[in-house]
Amino acid sequence: MGLMRMAALGAAGYAFYKYTQKDKGETPKVRDAGAANMETTPRTWSKTDEALDETFPASDAVANY
Repeated sequence: MGLMRMAALGAAGYAFYKYTQKDKGETPKVRDAGAANMETTPRTWSKTDEALDETFPASDAVANY
């Protein structure tokens, strides 16, 4: 009896998890690299800033600074 109860609770938990993780169909807003594509452009923008912005989600830093 305990095994059936655990299976039912597990199924209910999984169903609740899937219900709460539904994709709403909205895509996140992603901008292109560069100061021109920012909502508020910075006062100063160097070549290093540009290179770092272009590599953003990557974990490797640029080698030209």
